Amino acid sequence: MQALQWTIAYPDLVRHALVIASAPNLTAQNIAFNEVARQAIMTDPEFHAGNYYAYNTVPRRGLRIARMLGHITYLSDDAMGEKFGRKLKDTIKYGFDVEFEMESYLRYQGDKFAGEFDANTYLRMTRALDYYDPALQFNNDLSAALKVAKAQFLVVSFTSDWRFSPARSREIVKALLDNELTVSYAEVTAAHGHDAFLMPDAHYHAILRSYLQKIEV
Repeated sequence: MQALQWTIAYPDLVRHALVIASAPNLTAQNIAFNEVARQAIMTDPEFHAGNYYAYNTVPRRGLRIARMLGHITYLSDDAMGEKFGRKLKDTIKYGFDVEFEMESYLRYQGDKFAGEFDANTYLRMTRALDYYDPALQFNNDLSAALKVAKAQFLVVSFTSDWRFSPARSREIVKALLDNELTVSYAEVTAAHGHDAFLMPDAHYHAILRSYLQKIEV
């Protein structure tokens, strides 16, 4: 989304834009995920209406849950099944501590995130994503919103990305073509969900390399 916005805000400065695993705005479902994450943080007793540093604390529990929820949305069902399945860490204990490998992974990711990320920053970043909608002031016409853009584009999506699906990338491609802009589009077959854009993938990397090598400095 940031790369897309730069082409609108700074059309004379941006010559090339790589728009990867993106969308022109968030769906209602994505806004819902963000709201649940924010509520986890804001209802943590240690949040203190955002003034937690004054109390020498941070809302770790809320951050943990927010990250655990977010991480589920970054993965595909196939990726989770392949990596974790229903594997147990030990024998079934019929309790509520960590028993499945999937639970262990989510708790690890939550703990790590809670120790590194600022809660207020998380709230504002997710809200900014909720609000982002360049077509809104153009009667929801994305083509009109992108009319000022002058850049050349590479748009990449991933087949298993259900949070920012290929259909959303194709919306961007259509709007760019409506404006007769130069755009290359690739839909990469990958099993890792939204996280696929961070994973080593020979085909994906070849696409990036090919595009970048054509750019004249």
